[in-house]
Amino acid sequence: MVDSMTNFDISPSEIREMSPLISAHIGDAYWHLYVRTRLLKTTKNVRKLHDLSAKIVSAKVQAEIYKKIESGLSDEERDSFRRGRNAESHAPRKSSVAEYHASTGFETLLGELFLKKNFSRLEEVCTAAFDAAENYRN
Repeated sequence: MVDSMTNFDISPSEIREMSPLISAHIGDAYWHLYVRTRLLKTTKNVRKLHDLSAKIVSAKVQAEIYKKIESGLSDEERDSFRRGRNAESHAPRKSSVAEYHASTGFETLLGELFLKKNFSRLEEVCTAAFDAAENYRN
């Protein structure tokens, strides 16, 4: 399964030309799976896993996470975030517009790292992001 998830060939220029919302869609899925997997060390209770992961993957928390990890990102990674943040998207239901746009930027960053197959950096960013969400893991 992992091989089939990574068995694609999209050039960096193709990634840059696609809508940042596509990258955000991929980044959102990756972040959900990453958070749920990491939370298994906290609990094996499905309800608690759901509640904790829902908090951490929320737009509000993702916006906070980005602020905490931004200084450790490269210029190119901050550009990915900005493209996602500035993409035209629908109004949020459970967060402010600014939080929603910031979370879209965060997800775009993760999605672009995944699509570029930069898995070691993706792991570093996700680890820093998960650590930055420590207040939400209880």
